[in-house]
Amino acid sequence: MTTVHGAALRSRRRTPVLVLVATLAAACLVAAGPQDAASCRTAPPDSFWHAPVDTLPVHPDSARYVSSIGAAEPLHPDFGAGLVDGQPFGIPITVSDTTVPESQVALDIAGESDASGYRIPQDAAVENGPASTGDRHVVVWDRALCKSYELWNARQQGDHAWQAGSGAVFDLRSNALRPAGWTSADAAGLAILPGLVRYEEAAAGQVDHAIRMTVPRTDQSYVWPARHQAGAAADASLPPMGLRLRLKSSVDTSALGPQARAVAEALKTYGAIVADNGSPWYLTGEENPGWDNAQLNALKAFKGSDFEAVDASGLQQSPDSGAVAPR
Repeated sequence: MTTVHGAALRSRRRTPVLVLVATLAAACLVAAGPQDAASCRTAPPDSFWHAPVDTLPVHPDSARYVSSIGAAEPLHPDFGAGLVDGQPFGIPITVSDTTVPESQVALDIAGESDASGYRIPQDAAVENGPASTGDRHVVVWDRALCKSYELWNARQQGDHAWQAGSGAVFDLRSNALRPAGWTSADAAGLAILPGLVRYEEAAAGQVDHAIRMTVPRTDQSYVWPARHQAGAAADASLPPMGLRLRLKSSVDTSALGPQARAVAEALKTYGAIVADNGSPWYLTGEENPGWDNAQLNALKAFKGSDFEAVDASGLQQSPDSGAVAPR
């Protein structure tokens, strides 16, 4: 589990503002057909999440970034099956295939959060369980409307009512990024859902996207596709939010079990994206009973020196879009 919670490190105004979102009558609900749900991916095919970085140049500051994160620190999959210290670990994904009523959400960081549009099922799961004192992310994959509703520091207040530190609604068919300078439920202002390692994709043998990662300290800057920084200091040796790192091609992954090998190969091909402050080299995946913890634990044999930062600037097509430039 993450030992330093990045969202808690955000030093910004926190003016509690109640955001009222009208509750729709049950008669107005529209159910999506199976074809609609099945066609909803977690990001568009041309999104930066799906962009390979295995052939991109090494970033000129790679050595400094890796050193500041921790060259000797082990890679850590912060997800799996069962309990750790009595709590589930990983970020649970609540899947909704029918349209539910809009929720009433009170947001502390209202100025950089989406004010409305959250449709959170009554049984939505909270990261590390309802008694968690951590980041308490809530991630809802609405496959009926193809959106992701994401909250940080979320607490259910009653029927269709939540309190959260910050929140964002993402259209999963769009490459639009959040306004420059805005956070989300993540410090980098990115969506969380597309960067989670999901059990079903690892079990199928292929994770085809970059993976969300935390690092202990970040610079007071961000690079595309990130939209927000939560830096501890103005220090060029620290990685900026949005930095892309990859597992070196020379790292041998052949002895890994299939679930762990799918993760490691994704790190070589698509890399990891610095999305929040937390523990070093912590990869985020979904909480799922199907994970083989013994396989995932084998990833801890890799360490920071097995990674390199890449210069991903050539992928950018527009500063306000997550779509990659044609190649």
